[in-house]
Amino acid sequence: MWTMLSSLRWKLTFLYLLAAIGLVGLMGIGTYLLIDRYFQQTTDLALQYKMASEFRILGLTPPTELAQAESTWLQNNSRVVLQATPTTSVPSNGKESDSENDDEESDSDDDNNSGNESDSEEYLENDHGYDADLAAIFVVSLEETGDPILIPNTISPPIVNDPTIVANALQAGYDLRTVEVPGKGRIRLLTYRTGAKVPAMLQTGRLLADQVRALNQYLVFLAILGSSATIFLVFVSWWLAGRSLGPAQKAWDQQQTFVSNASHELRTPLTLIRATADYGLRSQPKGQQSELLTDILNECDYMDHLVDDLLLLSRLDAHRLKMELEPIVISDLFSETVRQVSKLAQAGSVSIETNSTNGLVRADRVRLRQVLLILLDNALRFTPAGGAIRLSAHSAGKWMQIEVADTGRGIDPKHLPHLFDRFYQVAAPENDASRSNGLGLSIAKRLIEAQGGSIRIESIPGKGTRIHLAFPAA
Repeated sequence: MWTMLSSLRWKLTFLYLLAAIGLVGLMGIGTYLLIDRYFQQTTDLALQYKMASEFRILGLTPPTELAQAESTWLQNNSRVVLQATPTTSVPSNGKESDSENDDEESDSDDDNNSGNESDSEEYLENDHGYDADLAAIFVVSLEETGDPILIPNTISPPIVNDPTIVANALQAGYDLRTVEVPGKGRIRLLTYRTGAKVPAMLQTGRLLADQVRALNQYLVFLAILGSSATIFLVFVSWWLAGRSLGPAQKAWDQQQTFVSNASHELRTPLTLIRATADYGLRSQPKGQQSELLTDILNECDYMDHLVDDLLLLSRLDAHRLKMELEPIVISDLFSETVRQVSKLAQAGSVSIETNSTNGLVRADRVRLRQVLLILLDNALRFTPAGGAIRLSAHSAGKWMQIEVADTGRGIDPKHLPHLFDRFYQVAAPENDASRSNGLGLSIAKRLIEAQGGSIRIESIPGKGTRIHLAFPAA
Protein backbone atom coordinates (compact mmCIF):
# COMPACT_ATOMS: atom_id res chain seq x y z
CA MET A 1 0.00 0.00 0.00
CA TRP A 2 2.85 2.36 0.80
CA THR A 3 4.31 1.67 -2.63
CA MET A 4 0.92 2.30 -4.19
CA LEU A 5 0.53 5.62 -2.34
CA SER A 6 4.03 6.65 -3.37
CA SER A 7 3.28 5.78 -6.99
CA LEU A 8 -0.04 7.62 -6.77
CA ARG A 9 1.70 10.68 -5.36
CA TRP A 10 4.08 10.76 -8.32
CA LYS A 11 1.14 10.43 -10.70
CA LEU A 12 -0.76 13.24 -8.97
CA THR A 13 2.38 15.37 -9.02
CA PHE A 14 2.70 14.75 -12.75
CA LEU A 15 -0.96 15.65 -13.34
CA TYR A 16 -0.75 18.81 -11.24
CA LEU A 17 2.46 19.77 -13.03
CA LEU A 18 0.92 19.19 -16.45
CA ALA A 19 -2.13 21.27 -15.52
CA ALA A 20 0.03 24.11 -14.18
CA ILE A 21 2.38 24.06 -17.16
CA GLY A 22 -0.61 23.97 -19.49
CA LEU A 23 -2.14 26.99 -17.78
CA VAL A 24 1.13 28.94 -17.83
CA GLY A 25 1.70 27.92 -21.44
CA LEU A 26 -1.79 29.03 -22.49
CA MET A 27 -1.31 32.38 -20.76
CA GLY A 28 2.08 32.87 -22.40
CA ILE A 29 0.89 31.85 -25.86
CA GLY A 30 -2.25 33.94 -25.47
CA THR A 31 -0.22 36.99 -24.49
CA TYR A 32 2.16 36.42 -27.40
CA LEU A 33 -0.75 36.18 -29.85
CA LEU A 34 -2.36 39.31 -28.40
CA ILE A 35 0.87 41.28 -28.81
CA ASP A 36 1.31 39.98 -32.34
CA ARG A 37 -2.29 40.87 -33.13
CA TYR A 38 -1.83 44.35 -31.66
CA PHE A 39 1.28 44.94 -33.76
CA GLN A 40 -0.54 43.88 -36.93
CA GLN A 41 -3.66 45.96 -36.27
CA THR A 42 -1.59 49.04 -35.39
CA THR A 43 0.57 48.58 -38.48
CA ASP A 44 -2.44 48.11 -40.75
CA LEU A 45 -4.15 51.19 -39.35
CA ALA A 46 -0.99 53.27 -39.81
CA LEU A 47 -0.64 52.03 -43.40
CA GLN A 48 -4.25 52.96 -44.14
CA TYR A 49 -3.83 56.39 -42.55
CA LYS A 50 -0.70 57.03 -44.57
CA MET A 51 -2.45 55.84 -47.72
CA ALA A 52 -5.34 58.25 -47.08
CA SER A 53 -2.86 61.09 -46.61
CA GLU A 54 -1.21 60.26 -49.94
CA PHE A 55 -4.60 60.26 -51.65
CA ARG A 56 -5.26 63.76 -50.30
CA ILE A 57 -1.81 64.99 -51.35
CA LEU A 58 -2.61 63.83 -54.91
CA GLY A 59 -5.93 65.67 -54.73
CA LEU A 60 -7.89 62.41 -54.75
CA THR A 61 -10.75 61.41 -52.51
CA PRO A 62 -9.75 58.47 -50.29
CA PRO A 63 -11.99 55.38 -50.46
CA THR A 64 -14.53 54.98 -47.68
CA GLU A 65 -12.50 52.41 -45.76
CA LEU A 66 -9.42 54.64 -45.85
CA ALA A 67 -11.43 57.64 -44.66
CA GLN A 68 -12.78 55.55 -41.79
CA ALA A 69 -9.27 54.35 -40.94
CA GLU A 70 -8.06 57.96 -41.02
CA SER A 71 -10.79 58.99 -38.61
CA THR A 72 -10.02 56.07 -36.30
CA TRP A 73 -6.31 56.89 -36.36
CA LEU A 74 -6.96 60.53 -35.44
CA GLN A 75 -9.29 59.55 -32.62
CA ASN A 76 -6.94 56.92 -31.22
CA ASN A 77 -3.92 59.19 -31.35
CA SER A 78 -5.65 62.49 -30.46
CA ARG A 79 -4.50 64.11 -33.70
CA VAL A 80 -5.69 67.54 -34.84
CA VAL A 81 -6.54 67.91 -38.52
CA LEU A 82 -4.73 70.90 -39.96
CA GLN A 83 -6.99 73.09 -42.07
CA ALA A 84 -5.76 76.20 -43.91
CA THR A 85 -7.98 79.28 -43.28
CA PRO A 86 -7.81 81.68 -46.25
CA THR A 87 -7.54 85.40 -45.46
CA THR A 88 -9.93 87.79 -47.23
CA SER A 89 -9.21 91.46 -48.02
CA VAL A 90 -11.91 94.15 -48.01
CA PRO A 91 -11.42 96.90 -50.64
CA SER A 92 -11.39 100.49 -49.28
CA ASN A 93 -12.77 103.59 -51.02
CA GLY A 94 -12.05 106.32 -48.45
CA LYS A 95 -9.74 107.66 -45.87
CA GLU A 96 -11.85 106.34 -43.11
CA SER A 97 -11.40 102.92 -44.53
CA ASP A 98 -7.71 103.49 -44.88
CA SER A 99 -7.52 104.60 -41.28
CA GLU A 100 -9.54 101.69 -40.17
CA ASN A 101 -7.37 99.41 -42.25
CA ASP A 102 -4.29 100.89 -40.64
CA ASP A 103 -5.70 100.21 -37.19
CA GLU A 104 -6.87 96.78 -38.18
CA GLU A 105 -3.50 96.07 -39.78
CA SER A 106 -1.86 96.67 -36.44
CA ASP A 107 -4.40 94.47 -34.68
CA SER A 108 -4.09 91.92 -37.42
CA ASP A 109 -0.36 91.72 -36.91
CA ASP A 110 -0.90 90.91 -33.27
CA ASP A 111 -3.59 88.40 -34.11
CA ASN A 112 -1.42 86.85 -36.78
CA ASN A 113 1.48 86.54 -34.39
CA SER A 114 -0.71 84.81 -31.85
CA GLY A 115 -2.27 82.71 -34.58
CA ASN A 116 1.13 81.73 -35.87
CA GLU A 117 2.14 80.63 -32.41
CA SER A 118 -1.06 78.57 -32.17
CA ASP A 119 -0.52 77.12 -35.61
CA SER A 120 3.07 76.34 -34.69
CA GLU A 121 2.03 74.56 -31.54
CA GLU A 122 -0.63 72.69 -33.50
CA TYR A 123 1.90 71.72 -36.15
CA LEU A 124 4.45 70.56 -33.58
CA GLU A 125 1.87 68.38 -31.89
CA ASN A 126 0.90 66.77 -35.16
CA ASP A 127 4.50 66.49 -36.32
CA HIS A 128 5.52 64.79 -33.06
CA GLY A 129 2.81 62.20 -33.55
CA TYR A 130 3.91 61.67 -37.13
CA ASP A 131 7.50 61.03 -36.13
CA ALA A 132 6.50 58.53 -33.47
CA ASP A 133 4.04 56.42 -35.44
CA LEU A 134 4.46 56.97 -39.15
CA ALA A 135 8.15 57.53 -39.79
CA ALA A 136 8.75 53.81 -40.38
CA ILE A 137 6.25 53.71 -43.27
CA PHE A 138 7.49 54.12 -46.83
CA VAL A 139 5.43 55.12 -49.88
CA VAL A 140 5.89 53.94 -53.47
CA SER A 141 3.94 55.13 -56.54
CA LEU A 142 3.35 52.40 -59.11
CA GLU A 143 2.46 52.24 -62.74
CA GLU A 144 -0.30 49.97 -63.91
CA THR A 145 2.35 47.37 -64.69
CA GLY A 146 3.57 47.48 -61.10
CA ASP A 147 6.82 49.31 -61.85
CA PRO A 148 7.72 52.12 -59.41
CA ILE A 149 7.56 55.62 -60.85
CA LEU A 150 8.16 57.73 -57.80
CA ILE A 151 9.93 57.18 -54.53
CA PRO A 152 9.29 60.22 -52.33
CA ASN A 153 11.44 59.05 -49.44
CA THR A 154 15.05 60.12 -49.27
CA ILE A 155 16.03 56.54 -48.52
CA SER A 156 15.07 54.09 -51.23
CA PRO A 157 12.38 51.76 -49.84
CA PRO A 158 12.21 48.03 -50.58
CA ILE A 159 10.70 47.32 -53.98
CA VAL A 160 8.43 44.29 -54.10
CA ASN A 161 7.80 43.23 -57.68
CA ASP A 162 4.99 40.72 -57.26
CA PRO A 163 2.47 40.38 -60.13
CA THR A 164 -0.07 38.86 -57.74
CA ILE A 165 -0.14 42.01 -55.62
CA VAL A 166 -0.67 44.20 -58.70
CA ALA A 167 -3.38 41.93 -60.10
CA ASN A 168 -5.30 41.82 -56.81
CA ALA A 169 -5.04 45.59 -56.33
CA LEU A 170 -6.30 46.30 -59.85
CA GLN A 171 -9.13 43.79 -59.57
CA ALA A 172 -10.32 44.27 -55.98
CA GLY A 173 -9.21 47.86 -55.53
CA TYR A 174 -6.60 47.08 -52.91
CA ASP A 175 -4.28 44.37 -51.60
CA LEU A 176 -3.00 43.87 -48.05
CA ARG A 177 -0.47 41.19 -47.21
CA THR A 178 2.82 40.35 -45.52
CA VAL A 179 5.71 39.41 -47.80
CA GLU A 180 9.21 38.10 -47.23
CA VAL A 181 11.96 40.09 -48.96
CA PRO A 182 15.49 38.66 -49.05
CA GLY A 183 17.83 40.84 -47.03
CA LYS A 184 14.92 42.89 -45.62
CA GLY A 185 12.86 40.33 -43.79
CA ARG A 186 9.09 40.54 -43.45
CA ILE A 187 7.27 43.57 -44.84
CA ARG A 188 3.62 44.52 -44.44
CA LEU A 189 2.34 45.99 -47.73
CA LEU A 190 -0.85 47.88 -48.54
CA THR A 191 -1.47 48.54 -52.25
CA TYR A 192 -4.37 50.67 -53.53
CA ARG A 193 -5.65 51.49 -56.99
CA THR A 194 -5.91 55.27 -57.27
CA GLY A 195 -8.30 55.50 -60.21
CA ALA A 196 -5.94 57.93 -61.91
CA LYS A 197 -3.59 57.28 -64.76
CA VAL A 198 -0.48 58.45 -62.94
CA PRO A 199 0.11 57.00 -60.51
CA ALA A 200 -2.13 54.00 -61.18
CA MET A 201 -1.44 52.59 -57.74
CA LEU A 202 -0.01 53.65 -54.41
CA GLN A 203 1.82 51.32 -52.07
CA THR A 204 2.57 51.88 -48.39
CA GLY A 205 4.70 49.47 -46.44
CA ARG A 206 6.49 48.89 -43.19
CA LEU A 207 9.45 46.72 -42.29
CA LEU A 208 8.48 44.37 -39.47
CA ALA A 209 12.02 43.62 -38.28
CA ASP A 210 11.61 45.60 -35.05
CA GLN A 211 8.30 43.90 -34.26
CA VAL A 212 9.73 40.46 -35.01
CA ARG A 213 12.71 41.25 -32.80
CA ALA A 214 10.41 42.35 -29.97
CA LEU A 215 8.33 39.17 -30.30
CA ASN A 216 11.46 37.00 -30.33
CA GLN A 217 12.72 38.72 -27.19
CA TYR A 218 9.35 38.07 -25.59
CA LEU A 219 9.64 34.39 -26.55
CA VAL A 220 13.05 34.21 -24.87
CA PHE A 221 11.55 35.84 -21.80
CA LEU A 222 8.70 33.31 -21.82
CA ALA A 223 11.19 30.43 -22.13
CA ILE A 224 13.23 31.66 -19.16
CA LEU A 225 10.10 32.34 -17.13
CA GLY A 226 8.63 28.97 -18.10
CA SER A 227 11.78 27.10 -17.05
CA SER A 228 11.88 28.85 -13.69
CA ALA A 229 8.15 28.33 -13.21
CA THR A 230 8.47 24.62 -14.05
CA ILE A 231 11.09 24.09 -11.35
CA PHE A 232 8.91 25.94 -8.86
CA LEU A 233 5.79 24.06 -9.95
CA VAL A 234 7.50 20.68 -9.46
CA PHE A 235 7.89 21.39 -5.74
CA VAL A 236 4.42 22.89 -5.47
CA SER A 237 2.86 19.92 -7.28
CA TRP A 238 4.71 17.46 -5.05
CA TRP A 239 3.50 19.32 -1.98
CA LEU A 240 -0.10 19.45 -3.24
CA ALA A 241 -0.04 15.74 -4.07
CA GLY A 242 1.20 15.00 -0.56
CA ARG A 243 -1.57 17.13 0.89
CA SER A 244 -4.16 15.36 -1.26
CA LEU A 245 -2.97 11.91 -0.17
CA GLY A 246 -2.49 12.91 3.45
CA PRO A 247 -5.87 11.54 4.65
CA ALA A 248 -5.34 8.26 2.78
CA GLN A 249 -1.83 7.90 4.20
CA LYS A 250 -3.11 8.62 7.69
CA ALA A 251 -5.91 6.06 7.33
CA TRP A 252 -3.44 3.48 6.02
CA ASP A 253 -1.04 4.09 8.90
CA GLN A 254 -3.88 3.75 11.39
CA GLN A 255 -4.96 0.51 9.74
CA GLN A 256 -1.42 -0.86 9.87
CA THR A 257 -1.14 0.09 13.53
CA PHE A 258 -4.45 -1.59 14.27
CA VAL A 259 -3.51 -4.80 12.44
CA SER A 260 -0.15 -4.94 14.18
CA ASN A 261 -1.62 -4.28 17.62
CA ALA A 262 -4.54 -6.64 17.08
CA SER A 263 -2.23 -9.42 15.91
CA HIS A 264 -0.06 -9.03 18.99
CA GLU A 265 -3.08 -8.93 21.27
CA LEU A 266 -4.53 -12.09 19.70
CA ARG A 267 -1.43 -14.13 20.42
CA THR A 268 -2.03 -14.29 24.17
CA PRO A 269 -5.67 -15.55 24.09
CA LEU A 270 -4.81 -17.97 21.28
CA THR A 271 -1.98 -19.40 23.35
CA LEU A 272 -4.29 -19.79 26.35
CA ILE A 273 -7.04 -21.39 24.27
CA ARG A 274 -4.59 -23.81 22.69
CA ALA A 275 -3.02 -24.73 26.02
CA THR A 276 -6.45 -25.32 27.59
CA ALA A 277 -7.69 -27.41 24.65
CA ASP A 278 -4.48 -29.44 24.58
CA TYR A 279 -4.71 -30.13 28.32
CA GLY A 280 -8.36 -31.13 28.01
CA LEU A 281 -7.59 -33.41 25.08
CA ARG A 282 -4.88 -35.23 27.05
CA SER A 283 -6.95 -35.51 30.21
CA GLN A 284 -10.25 -36.54 28.58
CA PRO A 285 -10.96 -40.03 27.26
CA LYS A 286 -11.58 -40.32 23.56
CA GLY A 287 -15.12 -39.44 22.53
CA GLN A 288 -17.22 -36.54 21.34
CA GLN A 289 -15.48 -34.13 23.69
CA SER A 290 -12.09 -35.07 22.31
CA GLU A 291 -13.28 -34.38 18.75
CA LEU A 292 -14.46 -30.92 19.79
CA LEU A 293 -11.16 -30.22 21.48
CA THR A 294 -9.31 -31.39 18.35
CA ASP A 295 -11.37 -28.94 16.27
CA ILE A 296 -10.45 -26.17 18.69
CA LEU A 297 -6.76 -27.01 18.33
CA ASN A 298 -7.05 -26.97 14.54
CA GLU A 299 -8.75 -23.58 14.62
CA CYS A 300 -6.08 -22.28 16.94
CA ASP A 301 -3.41 -23.45 14.50
CA TYR A 302 -5.25 -21.71 11.65
CA MET A 303 -5.66 -18.49 13.61
CA ASP A 304 -2.05 -18.58 14.76
CA HIS A 305 -0.91 -18.94 11.15
CA LEU A 306 -3.23 -16.09 10.08
CA VAL A 307 -1.89 -13.81 12.82
CA ASP A 308 1.68 -14.58 11.73
CA ASP A 309 0.81 -13.73 8.12
CA LEU A 310 -0.89 -10.48 9.10
CA LEU A 311 2.08 -9.45 11.20
CA LEU A 312 4.46 -10.25 8.35
CA LEU A 313 2.41 -8.24 5.85
CA SER A 314 2.19 -5.36 8.30
CA ARG A 315 5.97 -5.30 8.65
CA LEU A 316 6.44 -5.55 4.89
CA ASP A 317 4.04 -2.67 4.24
CA ALA A 318 5.82 -0.54 6.82
CA HIS A 319 9.24 -1.50 5.39
CA ARG A 320 10.28 -2.75 8.82
CA LEU A 321 11.30 -6.24 7.68
CA LYS A 322 15.06 -6.37 7.32
CA MET A 323 16.43 -8.46 4.46
CA GLU A 324 19.78 -10.20 4.83
CA LEU A 325 20.80 -10.29 1.17
CA GLU A 326 23.63 -12.69 0.38
CA PRO A 327 24.80 -14.98 -2.45
CA ILE A 328 22.82 -18.23 -2.38
CA VAL A 329 23.57 -21.42 -4.29
CA ILE A 330 20.33 -22.29 -6.09
CA SER A 331 20.90 -26.05 -6.08
CA ASP A 332 21.36 -26.14 -2.29
CA LEU A 333 18.25 -24.03 -1.75
CA PHE A 334 16.19 -26.30 -4.02
CA SER A 335 17.33 -29.40 -2.11
CA GLU A 336 16.38 -27.90 1.26
CA THR A 337 12.99 -26.74 0.04
CA VAL A 338 12.05 -30.01 -1.68
CA ARG A 339 13.06 -31.99 1.40
CA GLN A 340 10.63 -29.93 3.50
CA VAL A 341 7.64 -30.68 1.25
CA SER A 342 8.59 -34.21 0.15
CA LYS A 343 6.32 -35.94 2.68
CA LEU A 344 3.37 -33.78 1.66
CA ALA A 345 4.07 -34.56 -2.00
CA GLN A 346 4.28 -38.29 -1.32
CA ALA A 347 0.97 -38.15 0.52
CA GLY A 348 -0.66 -36.60 -2.54
CA SER A 349 1.14 -38.89 -5.01
CA VAL A 350 2.74 -35.91 -6.71
CA SER A 351 6.33 -35.95 -7.93
CA ILE A 352 8.67 -32.99 -7.59
CA GLU A 353 11.51 -32.57 -10.07
CA THR A 354 14.37 -30.10 -9.84
CA ASN A 355 16.71 -28.77 -12.45
CA SER A 356 20.02 -28.41 -10.66
CA THR A 357 22.08 -25.34 -11.43
CA ASN A 358 25.28 -23.98 -10.01
CA GLY A 359 24.08 -20.40 -10.35
CA LEU A 360 24.06 -17.91 -7.51
CA VAL A 361 21.22 -15.60 -6.59
CA ARG A 362 21.42 -12.57 -4.31
CA ALA A 363 18.55 -12.83 -1.84
CA ASP A 364 17.57 -13.46 1.77
CA ARG A 365 17.92 -17.22 2.27
CA VAL A 366 15.13 -17.58 4.83
CA ARG A 367 12.66 -15.40 2.95
CA LEU A 368 13.41 -16.93 -0.45
CA ARG A 369 12.84 -20.40 0.98
CA GLN A 370 9.58 -19.10 2.45
CA VAL A 371 8.52 -17.88 -1.00
CA LEU A 372 9.31 -21.25 -2.61
CA LEU A 373 7.41 -23.10 0.13
CA ILE A 374 4.34 -20.92 -0.48
CA LEU A 375 4.47 -21.58 -4.22
CA LEU A 376 5.08 -25.33 -3.81
CA ASP A 377 2.25 -25.56 -1.29
CA ASN A 378 -0.15 -23.95 -3.79
CA ALA A 379 1.08 -26.24 -6.56
CA LEU A 380 0.55 -29.35 -4.40
CA ARG A 381 -3.00 -28.24 -3.52
CA PHE A 382 -4.02 -27.82 -7.17
CA THR A 383 -2.12 -30.75 -8.71
CA PRO A 384 -4.03 -34.06 -8.74
CA ALA A 385 -2.52 -37.44 -7.87
CA GLY A 386 -0.08 -38.61 -10.51
CA GLY A 387 0.82 -35.07 -11.46
CA ALA A 388 4.23 -33.46 -11.38
CA ILE A 389 5.83 -30.24 -10.19
CA ARG A 390 9.04 -28.95 -11.71
CA LEU A 391 11.37 -26.54 -9.94
CA SER A 392 14.03 -25.05 -12.24
CA ALA A 393 16.38 -22.10 -12.57
CA HIS A 394 18.58 -20.58 -15.24
CA SER A 395 20.74 -17.50 -15.61
CA ALA A 396 19.62 -14.61 -17.83
CA GLY A 397 22.28 -11.92 -17.84
CA LYS A 398 22.16 -10.00 -14.57
CA TRP A 399 19.12 -11.95 -13.43
CA MET A 400 18.46 -15.45 -12.15
CA GLN A 401 15.16 -16.85 -13.42
CA ILE A 402 13.37 -19.36 -11.16
CA GLU A 403 10.34 -21.27 -12.40
CA VAL A 404 7.75 -23.33 -10.53
CA ALA A 405 5.60 -25.32 -12.98
CA ASP A 406 2.89 -27.89 -12.30
CA THR A 407 0.56 -30.13 -14.30
CA GLY A 408 -2.48 -29.23 -12.24
CA ARG A 409 -5.90 -28.04 -13.31
CA GLY A 410 -4.71 -24.54 -14.15
CA ILE A 411 -6.33 -21.22 -13.30
CA ASP A 412 -9.15 -19.49 -15.12
CA PRO A 413 -7.84 -16.31 -16.84
CA LYS A 414 -10.39 -14.17 -14.99
CA HIS A 415 -8.62 -14.95 -11.71
CA LEU A 416 -5.08 -14.12 -12.84
CA PRO A 417 -5.25 -10.31 -12.27
CA HIS A 418 -6.44 -10.86 -8.68
CA LEU A 419 -4.18 -13.66 -7.47
CA PHE A 420 -1.95 -11.29 -5.51
CA ASP A 421 -4.86 -9.50 -3.83
CA ARG A 422 -5.11 -10.10 -0.12
CA PHE A 423 -7.62 -12.74 0.98
CA TYR A 424 -8.42 -13.55 -2.67
CA GLN A 425 -8.92 -17.28 -3.12
CA VAL A 426 -9.59 -19.51 -6.09
CA ALA A 427 -11.99 -22.36 -5.32
CA ALA A 428 -9.95 -25.29 -3.97
CA PRO A 429 -10.30 -28.83 -5.35
CA GLU A 430 -12.99 -30.97 -3.75
CA ASN A 431 -10.46 -33.42 -2.32
CA ASP A 432 -8.43 -30.64 -0.66
CA ALA A 433 -9.06 -30.64 3.08
CA SER A 434 -6.50 -27.94 3.86
CA ARG A 435 -7.47 -24.37 4.57
CA SER A 436 -5.98 -21.23 3.09
CA ASN A 437 -6.36 -17.67 4.31
CA GLY A 438 -5.72 -16.15 0.87
CA LEU A 439 -2.57 -14.32 1.97
CA GLY A 440 0.10 -16.68 0.64
CA LEU A 441 0.64 -15.15 -2.80
CA SER A 442 0.34 -11.62 -1.39
CA ILE A 443 3.12 -12.40 1.07
CA ALA A 444 5.21 -14.07 -1.63
CA LYS A 445 4.92 -11.05 -3.93
CA ARG A 446 5.85 -8.58 -1.18
CA LEU A 447 8.80 -10.72 -0.07
CA ILE A 448 10.07 -10.99 -3.65
CA GLU A 449 9.78 -7.24 -4.24
CA ALA A 450 11.52 -6.52 -0.93
CA GLN A 451 14.50 -8.49 -2.27
CA GLY A 452 14.56 -6.61 -5.57
CA GLY A 453 12.83 -9.34 -7.58
CA SER A 454 9.62 -9.79 -9.53
CA ILE A 455 6.96 -12.45 -10.01
CA ARG A 456 4.71 -13.34 -12.92
CA ILE A 457 2.06 -16.06 -13.29
CA GLU A 458 0.77 -17.68 -16.46
CA SER A 459 -1.71 -20.54 -16.56
CA ILE A 460 -3.68 -22.63 -19.03
CA PRO A 461 -6.87 -24.21 -17.65
CA GLY A 462 -6.61 -28.00 -17.74
CA LYS A 463 -2.85 -28.00 -18.45
CA GLY A 464 -1.16 -26.36 -15.50
CA THR A 465 0.41 -23.21 -14.13
CA ARG A 466 3.85 -21.63 -14.45
CA ILE A 467 5.17 -19.09 -11.96
CA HIS A 468 8.22 -17.09 -13.05
CA LEU A 469 10.48 -15.44 -10.49
CA ALA A 470 13.37 -13.10 -11.25
CA PHE A 471 16.09 -12.23 -8.73
CA PRO A 472 19.37 -10.37 -9.13
CA ALA A 473 22.19 -12.78 -9.90
CA ALA A 474 25.11 -12.79 -7.48
